[in-house]
Amino acid sequence: MRRRTFLSLSASVPALPGAARIPVRAITKGPKYHWFGYYDKLQFDPSSRYVLGMEVDFEHRSPRQSDTIRIGMVDTLDNDRWTELGQTQAWNWQQGCMLQWVPGSKTDVIWNDQQGADFVSHIVNVKTGKRRTIPSAIYTLSPDAKWGITCDFRRLNDCRPGYGYAGIPDPNKDKLVPDNVGVWRVDLDTGKKTLLVSIADAQRIPYPGGYSNGAKQWFNHLLISPDAKRFIFLHRWRGDKEKAGFSTRMFTADANGKNLFVLDPAGRTSHFIWRDPKTVLAWAWHKSHGDKFYLFRDRTEQVDVIAPELMPVNGHCTYLPGNRWILNDTYPDKDRLQHVYLYDTNAGARHPLGDFHSPNEYTGEWRCDTHPRFSPDGKKVVIDSPHQGGRQMFLIDISEVVGG
Repeated sequence: MRRRTFLSLSASVPALPGAARIPVRAITKGPKYHWFGYYDKLQFDPSSRYVLGMEVDFEHRSPRQSDTIRIGMVDTLDNDRWTELGQTQAWNWQQGCMLQWVPGSKTDVIWNDQQGADFVSHIVNVKTGKRRTIPSAIYTLSPDAKWGITCDFRRLNDCRPGYGYAGIPDPNKDKLVPDNVGVWRVDLDTGKKTLLVSIADAQRIPYPGGYSNGAKQWFNHLLISPDAKRFIFLHRWRGDKEKAGFSTRMFTADANGKNLFVLDPAGRTSHFIWRDPKTVLAWAWHKSHGDKFYLFRDRTEQVDVIAPELMPVNGHCTYLPGNRWILNDTYPDKDRLQHVYLYDTNAGARHPLGDFHSPNEYTGEWRCDTHPRFSPDGKKVVIDSPHQGGRQMFLIDISEVVGG
C-alpha cells in the first residue's frame, strides 16, 4: 500500500477553526511521468473509482511528432493499480490528448490520435479493449454523448504552442482570418463533421477596441452547456498590439452554431466553466472590479463579481456537483507554490486543500498546472503536480470538507 501523505493548509489563507488536515496521496509514481491535463474533462468514471491518466518518459521540451505517450487508468481501490489502455501521438502538455470518459458510460473513454495526415479520436471500452475510431479529433463532448465539438489543432499548434498537436502543418498558416476553420460539430455515431462557426464569422462581429494590425486569429477552449443547447468558445488574436500575448472574446452559440453572442467583449477572458445552462463563471476583466471572477448570464449583459477577496487571482475553476462548492487553484506564487482550494458559495468561505511547489523549470509551454478535477461523488479531487520530483497525479480526499 502506498504511503499516504498530508499537506499543510495554506499559509496565505487562514485555516478555519477546527479544520482538518487534508489527506493527499500520489496515485502514480516514477520513473516515468504522469498527468491528465485540463480541468474541464471527465477524469473519473461514474463510480468515482477509476482515474484516467497519461504516461510519458521525458519533460521540459515541446512534443515532437515521433513522441508517443501511453494512455492508462488508475484503480484507486486496488493499490492505485495502473492499467494501460493505448497510446497516442497527438498530445500537448496542457490538455494532453483530450482524454476523458464518455459522459454516462461506465466503460468507454475517448482520446485523440494521429493517423497518417489526419487527427482522429478513438473510443475504447476499458473492459474489453474494443476500439472504434472517429475520423476527427474532438475537443469536448455533449452530456448525452451523441456529439462533440472540435477546433483546428493544426492552427492551435501554430498560434498557441502547448494546446495544439505537432506533426501536421497548418494549411492556413499564412491566413490571418480563414473562413474554413472554426468550431465543428462531430457526430459520434457517424463521424460526420460540420463547420458551425468560422473564424471569419467571429471576426465580422465588431470588436469595440478594434483589431490590431496584422491580427492572426484562432479559436480555443470549447465547452458545451449542461443542457447541450449552447456551447462556448474563446476567439483569440495576436497582432502588433498584443506582441507575444493575445486578446480574447468569449462567445456562446446555439448547438447548431446559430445565435452567436459575445458574452464577454472586454478582450481579457481566461478560464471559465458553465455553472448551469444559463450562467458561466469566468476569470475576466470588467469595468466594475477589474480582473476578477465573474458570473456571466448568457445572452444578456448581466455580470456579477464573485468572491473578489477570497478568489483574487486567476485559476482553473469548476463547480462540484450541486454547485455549492467551487474547486479552484492558482498559478505559482512568488515562492513557486500552487494553491488548491474550495470556495463555499453558501458560507462565503475559502477552504485550502494544499500548497504544491512547482520547480523553476516547469514554466511556459511545459509548465505543470494543477488543473484540479473532481470525482462524480464530489468527495475526491485529482491534481497534476511536480512537487515530489517530476509530474505525477495526486488524489485529495475532500470528504470532510464538503461533508462526506
